[in-house]
Amino acid sequence: MSAIVIHAAKDLRIEKREAGEPGPGEVRVRTAIGGICGSDLHYYNDGGLGTAHLREPMVLGHEVSGRADKLGAGVSGLREGDLIAVSPSRPCRACGYCLRGLLNHCENMRFYGSAMPFPHIQGAFSQSLVTGAAQCAPAGDLTPGEAAMAEPLAVGLHAVRRAGDLLGKRILVTGCGPIGALAILAARRAGAGEIIATDLSGYALDFAKHVGADVAINMAEEPEALEAYAAGKGTIDTLIECSGATTVLAQALPCLRPRGVLVQLGLGGEMPVPMMTITAKEIELRGSFRFHEEFHTGIDLMRKGLIDVTPLITDTKPLAEACEAFELAGNRNQAMKVQLNFA
Repeated sequence: MSAIVIHAAKDLRIEKREAGEPGPGEVRVRTAIGGICGSDLHYYNDGGLGTAHLREPMVLGHEVSGRADKLGAGVSGLREGDLIAVSPSRPCRACGYCLRGLLNHCENMRFYGSAMPFPHIQGAFSQSLVTGAAQCAPAGDLTPGEAAMAEPLAVGLHAVRRAGDLLGKRILVTGCGPIGALAILAARRAGAGEIIATDLSGYALDFAKHVGADVAINMAEEPEALEAYAAGKGTIDTLIECSGATTVLAQALPCLRPRGVLVQLGLGGEMPVPMMTITAKEIELRGSFRFHEEFHTGIDLMRKGLIDVTPLITDTKPLAEACEAFELAGNRNQAMKVQLNFA
């Protein structure tokens, strides 16, 4: 089988790997679609993400769907040929955090395509993948492309869950790449009364409007536009910050009302935080990192027609054009979500 392997920044190769056999409680998946994520782009462009740097070749990818190819002993609820979405979240279920129900904070997490530990955790961008049955969510009549969106959707759902009650509230989402757009979808499903979206790309803001933003502000063209929302002590109930950029946070924070909620979702490296403003306005700062049970929730919402992710899938490239697909995915004025076809 073929797999997409990153060796160093801009050194992406398609290599042959052995297809494994599923053990007890495992499923072998014939991969159909894989979505290119922001973290994949960091490995491709920079050779690392935050403190995680490549120290050996690593298979990329963690947004995948495929067909159940072979079931290991003891697997129930799945049949060979079923379309499934594969969750990359593989907690140990035995450490202190897992036992407290905080599975996304597992001390021994094996998350597909991560260079944080060494040896690295190999990713899911391969034509065949052996995975745990618990990671497999039946996708029913979804398309393989929709099913592969379950992972980024779960990120947005987890952020909205961390935000708390959004019913009828005014929400500001900063950064409207795929995660920001999915956070908008999730916030709208959670009952947000008004959603304001900001970005520097008109292309991204068009998608934000399409998936539910009431107001879309291009900060490159209207750098003062947020000032109206900062009137008094601020008029925004909840800020979901998806850019990971210090300047964006500094522009948005004055808009939060006293005792508003700031959910930091974007990961762009260390960010200086204006702690005096947070303290004086009694703002609640909440981090949002990955997800766990929201993966299956996202699949359920898509299967019921309650969330539609299809407008965000802008391009699907064959496996042989992986490098071209990564270059396209990095262009925020030409693509939203780029997926790879492994068939």
